[in-house]
Amino acid sequence: MKVLRISFIALMLLSFFSASLMAQCETWNNSPKKEEAENAHVLYRGIVKGKDAAELESVSAEEFKMAYTNWKKAYDIAPAADGQRPSHYSDGRNLLKVKYKRTTDEAEKKEIAAKILELYDQQAQCYENEAFLMGRKAFDMFYMPEYGYREATYEAFKKALELGGNDAEYILLEPMAQLLVYFYKSKKIDQAETQKVYSQLEELADYNIENNERFGAYYKDSKARMTSQFKEIEDEVFDCAYFKKKLLPDYEANKDSLNIIQYVYVKLRQQGCDSTEAKMVEIRTAYETLAAKINIEREKTRRDSNACYDASQLQQEGDYSRALSRYEECLTTTTEPETRAQVYYSIASIKLYRQNNAGGAISAARQAASLKSGWGRPYLLIGDAYAKMGRGCDDWNSRLAVIAAIEKYSYAKSIDGDVADDANKRIGQYSDALPARQDGFMRGLKEGQSVPVGCGIGETVRLRFKD
Repeated sequence: MKVLRISFIALMLLSFFSASLMAQCETWNNSPKKEEAENAHVLYRGIVKGKDAAELESVSAEEFKMAYTNWKKAYDIAPAADGQRPSHYSDGRNLLKVKYKRTTDEAEKKEIAAKILELYDQQAQCYENEAFLMGRKAFDMFYMPEYGYREATYEAFKKALELGGNDAEYILLEPMAQLLVYFYKSKKIDQAETQKVYSQLEELADYNIENNERFGAYYKDSKARMTSQFKEIEDEVFDCAYFKKKLLPDYEANKDSLNIIQYVYVKLRQQGCDSTEAKMVEIRTAYETLAAKINIEREKTRRDSNACYDASQLQQEGDYSRALSRYEECLTTTTEPETRAQVYYSIASIKLYRQNNAGGAISAARQAASLKSGWGRPYLLIGDAYAKMGRGCDDWNSRLAVIAAIEKYSYAKSIDGDVADDANKRIGQYSDALPARQDGFMRGLKEGQSVPVGCGIGETVRLRFKD
C-alpha cells in the first residue's frame, strides 16, 4: 500500500508539471479566444516590432500602454502565440524591462524582474534554444539589483556556459569575470573552481576570436575587458606549476598542432614560466619550426589560388614579367572598381619604371584613374611618362613634353591633396626644363597659346616659359 501511495503522489506531481508546461506553451490555434488573441498580437506588434527595450523607452506613454495592454492580453490567452514564433516571450521581456526601469516601487520591481526571468524559462521550455536564452537570462540577472552578485546569478552563468560551449555569447565574458572575482574574494568558491570557470571563459573567447568571422572582434574586446576585471586575483589563482601540470600533456600529445603548441607556450609565459627554461625553449622552437613550415605551405596555396595577391608579391620580388601576367589574370577575377584601379596602377608602374614602356604605362594609368575618382597618383605617373618620352625628342618638343608633364602634376595635386608634396617636388625639378621665351618668339608663339606636343604624346598644352 505504501509503494502504491508513493507512486500515486509521483504521478500527481508529473501530471501537475505537465499541465503547467502545457499552459505556458499554449497557443491560440484551438483557443475559443483565437481572434481576440490574434487581434491583440497584431496591435501590440505594430508598436514593438523591430525595437529592443532601449528603443521602446522612447515611444509615447500612450503607445506603450497600448502595446503592453495588448501584449498582456495576447500572452494571457496564448503564451506561445501560434506555436511557430516565441515573440510573446521576447516582446514581453522588452516591455517588462521598460516597466522595470520606470517604476520606483521596490516590490513592483522585484515582481517584474521575476516575470522577466520566468519568460526566459517559458520560452526555453516551449521553443528550445535553452543555451542562448540562459545566457541572456544570466546577463539580465547580473544587472538587476534583485539578483546581481548572488548565487542564483552565478549558477545561471555557469549553466549558460555549460549549455552553450563555444557557441555561448560574448556578453557572458565580462560580467562572469566580475562574479568570479567577487565570489573568490568572498570565499564562496575555491581556487580550483575559479581556475576551471575562468579557463572555460578564455577558451570560449579564444575559439570565437579565431573562428567567428561575424562576431570575432566582439569576443576580442570582451576578452580584453574580462582579463582586466580578472587581473585583481589572477596572480593568486594561477601559477606556472599549475599550468605546466595541466598543459604539458596536451603539448606532448599534439606536437603537430600549431594552435595547441602556441596556446600552451603563451599560457605558460602568461603565468610567469621562465622562457629560458629548457622545456619552454623546446616548446618555442617546436612552434617556430612548425609555424615556418605551415606558413610556407599556406603562402604557396594562397599565391596559387589568388592571382591578385601573387602578382603583388611577384612585383615586390622583382619578377616583373610574371607579375604583369598575374595582374592581367587578376583583372579577370574581380569587378570591384577600387581593386581594379589599384591593379591597373601597378601595371602602369611596372611598364613605366621597370620596362620603359611609356605608352603602355599611360594606357594603364588612364584606366586606373577612370575607376577611382579623386586619385592623383595615376596622373603623377602619366606626367612621369610624358617627361620620359620627351627625352627622345628634339629640344623644342622635349620642353613641350615637360609642360605636358607639369600640367599632369598640377592636376594630380588639384584633385588629391595626398600627392601634393610629390607633385610639387616634380614641378620644381622640371621648372628649369621649360622652353625659353626666345625659342617661342622665334617660332612666332606667345605665352598662353595652345600648342600640340609631339613625341607621341598627343596632348595640346598652354605654352609657358621659364623666363
